[in-house]
Amino acid sequence: MRVESVETLLFYQWLVVRIETDSGIVGYGPAAHWGFPESVERIVNSFRDKLVGSDPLRIEQHWDRHFHWKPFRDGVLTAAIAAVDIALWDIAGRHFGVPAYQLMGGKQRDRARLHLLLFDGPNSTVDELVEVARDATAQGYTAVKIDALPDDVVERQETYSGMLQVVVDRVAAVRETIGWDRDLILEIHRDLNPGEVVALTRELEPFRLYYIEDPIPPHSVDSHGDVINKMTVPIGAGERSNTIWEFRELLTRGVQVVRPDIGLAGGLTHCRKIAALAESFHAEVIAHNAFSPLLTAATLQLYASIPNCGTLELLPWEEEPPRTGMLKTPLVREGGYMVVPEGPGLGVDLDPAITELPYARWKYPADVRMRNDGSVFRK
Repeated sequence: MRVESVETLLFYQWLVVRIETDSGIVGYGPAAHWGFPESVERIVNSFRDKLVGSDPLRIEQHWDRHFHWKPFRDGVLTAAIAAVDIALWDIAGRHFGVPAYQLMGGKQRDRARLHLLLFDGPNSTVDELVEVARDATAQGYTAVKIDALPDDVVERQETYSGMLQVVVDRVAAVRETIGWDRDLILEIHRDLNPGEVVALTRELEPFRLYYIEDPIPPHSVDSHGDVINKMTVPIGAGERSNTIWEFRELLTRGVQVVRPDIGLAGGLTHCRKIAALAESFHAEVIAHNAFSPLLTAATLQLYASIPNCGTLELLPWEEEPPRTGMLKTPLVREGGYMVVPEGPGLGVDLDPAITELPYARWKYPADVRMRNDGSVFRK
């Protein structure tokens, strides 16, 4: 069996790689570099000459050739590698007639526990947040995540005390709504500095947070260590990290939850290694998963095969068009759990009709991330 063609599909807000073999087997792999998908596409196209004519089952070797070919190490590169890697795992599973997890050591679990992002608009009020929290509990979710700060507070809030109070009020309201028998995650989106996070978490200790996600910008691993040493609430980080070397540094600084994105951090091949590395630190893997049902299916294959996964991220619009039309047979959610698909490869089939959607580049208004004084909000 040899790779016959490598095609990039840029549609809606997604980049998906389609690899076909001379035996007729086709594999699909999504990338998760949502900021610059066109750049990822260019890198995938540069891989084509190495891939066409090669053995698609030599997955680890393909990974090494792509990553170590030139001395460039960034998310655009690892996202391109991830899309190819996931497609190759899809091909391998279809070739052997088994789900990808079977090739990664077999199944550890039948379904993944979800945490639902409670979202009612980028500037949701406390009352709106409480309403979606109440709905989530009625649907059977045992874990939820909330955005700590609405966008207008992040960029427009002028006082330190006022900003912290907004977070405390939101957490308190949601905790009261969901009770103590459900887990609560706080998303910070890298919006605070280390001192603010330490002060905030001391006020949040009574609410028993599962973990605080991305509390500070990702640029300094040492800063993460400084924060962790001063607080008792667990920290989750890594959705902007790309390699095992970056994750090793986060883990040695005390990060308790690592959050690789399979479509960004090198695909299934590399995220299996990140999971094993985390296991050696008694840390959980809670993958960043925000971009498409196809990526969710790939993440479920990882979750099925590793011992140390926590919850799986689910966004409310995952069950809304056009995402609901991405797969021929949708993934199955049972209350607060997602069932691991049992088909070969990724366990799902991409619906070709979805690729006809026009590509819509992410666009942001000119005033987003600007402060009241006219400066740029850094994160």
